Amino acid sequence: MVRTTTRLWKGTVIDGRDHLLGRLASVVAKQLLRGEKVCVLRCERLNVSGSFVRNKIKFLRFMRYRHLTNPKKGPFHYRSPRKMFWRVVRGMLPYRTPRGKEALKRLKMCEGVPPPWVKSKRWCCPQAMRVLRLAPDRDWCVLGDVANECGWKNQKIVEELEGKRKRLTHKWWEKKTELTKIHKMATKVVDKIIPKMSLVDNTIEPGKL
Repeated sequence: MVRTTTRLWKGTVIDGRDHLLGRLASVVAKQLLRGEKVCVLRCERLNVSGSFVRNKIKFLRFMRYRHLTNPKKGPFHYRSPRKMFWRVVRGMLPYRTPRGKEALKRLKMCEGVPPPWVKSKRWCCPQAMRVLRLAPDRDWCVLGDVANECGWKNQKIVEELEGKRKRLTHKWWEKKTELTKIHKMATKVVDKIIPKMSLVDNTIEPGKL
């Protein structure tokens, strides 16, 4: 759940769609250490280099790592994509020091686009885009598909909410385009009726009456 205090949150909002997991995490970690606040949306659409089967087997192997005497002490295997991304970023920060702890607190992650960030401007990171950094013949997969195979249970819910959000934004965009067309037509009519005033001496231009 997203807290209502997120409205007062000020920072950089990044759309994680079609970004490589490790490259985006390195850029985010650097910005966090510099003191900036970063929020990464649509973590389920992050990309991972390598085939789907390879990444699935790699994560299942990681899930077998456990504490020999007391598994409650860790390591903890997060199944959701946002927590997977959080763990990757944490590995790039000195999170055991006060500086690293404060940097990790400035990071926010979400699956999909929750209401507090629906109307916010979302940025992309060219240093981490898959189409710019990965060769065309290389295999890649989506982080949400790997998480779904390894125990994440909310993929269908996130897809339904994202479909609802896209339909609402499409209606808003159609309404906005209609209003802009009406505004342009109205300005043309007004310019024909009312003569333009000269900016130099505030007189009516010749030939306009």
